[in-house]
Amino acid sequence: MLITPASLCGGIAGLFVFGQKARMTKIPSLTNSNNYRNTLFTVPPVAERRFRCGARRRVRDEGGEDEDELYGYNEEMAMLEIYSQSCREEALIVTAIVDDEEMEVVIFKGVSACLSGETAVDPARSVLPERAVITKIDRVRGPFDPSQIHYIQKDISFQAFKDTRF
Repeated sequence: MLITPASLCGGIAGLFVFGQKARMTKIPSLTNSNNYRNTLFTVPPVAERRFRCGARRRVRDEGGEDEDELYGYNEEMAMLEIYSQSCREEALIVTAIVDDEEMEVVIFKGVSACLSGETAVDPARSVLPERAVITKIDRVRGPFDPSQIHYIQKDISFQAFKDTRF
């Protein structure tokens, strides 16, 4: 037996058929067979009822509160993310030094991801910590494809980028 919603926007009404058999409408099938298997049933839409999804997002807490205090908020990265939202046809590859280690970050359409390390699970948390020093910025044509990078401008210092773009 095939059960479908009564309207195109009926959503998942077909799943909630348990006590509604009396309200079902029988529609003859397009085939000439009078077999019960070839009958379609429709269920009236349940727009009056709102169903709540029981799924919850589970966040893994690996670092804890102490790591967030040490990590801080990087205002320079926030500025670059805002810039990339307005220039949607280009991506930025940012090279920075964090604790004597070089890190590469790509920023595209306001979203940043670390190319040389882990990206935080929390989207509100900056990819680079506050103590990071941005050494250079490369402007590339977006969307970013690591196999074919088309540079618009290369090796720009953050100060020069800030002076010309903001």
